[in-house]
Amino acid sequence: MTRRLAFAALIVLVCTGFAARANAASFVLNAVMNGPSEAPPNASPGTGFAVVVYNDVLHTLQIDAEFQGLIGTTTASHIHCCTAVPLTGTAGVATTTPSFVGFPLGVTSGVFHTLLDLTLASAWNPAFVTASGGIAASEARLAAGFFTGTTYFNIHTSTFGGGEIRGFLVTPEPATLVLLGLGLAGVAARLRKKRI
Repeated sequence: MTRRLAFAALIVLVCTGFAARANAASFVLNAVMNGPSEAPPNASPGTGFAVVVYNDVLHTLQIDAEFQGLIGTTTASHIHCCTAVPLTGTAGVATTTPSFVGFPLGVTSGVFHTLLDLTLASAWNPAFVTASGGIAASEARLAAGFFTGTTYFNIHTSTFGGGEIRGFLVTPEPATLVLLGLGLAGVAARLRKKRI
């Protein structure tokens, strides 16, 4: 009976752990980038995917992105905030300008990883900080944009100066987290069967 209770507790911890994490300090956002999502839309065959993890306690923004198939070579990349209507429109650049430090420039495909300290001026577009009323207010404004679907990840190129591919940053659907939790519970059950 003890094994069954331990296994049930593991499943509960796995499933609730993901839900609790969503309400804790770290928030995960995803962006699927392509040309038709640009404003105005374009016919670029380029695609990309970004995962952004915002931590409101450490005041950090971890960014992981991958892109390929661009027509032009990269000239800049950053996060824009905040559009007037969720998942549509355009907005000014919020993060580092003209581009994230270390972002691969002059290429048609690449991978990028960085960790921004949002308490530092170097993480921000100075115009965004001025318009927001300071660095702390900029972080609050960006966070609000994350949770309302009004921020987007944009990659600019030599062919499309206004942006060749972009994608709005959105939180994964709760159903995705539940499926992940169930998948992990299935793995744990399979491992348990192998031991018996």
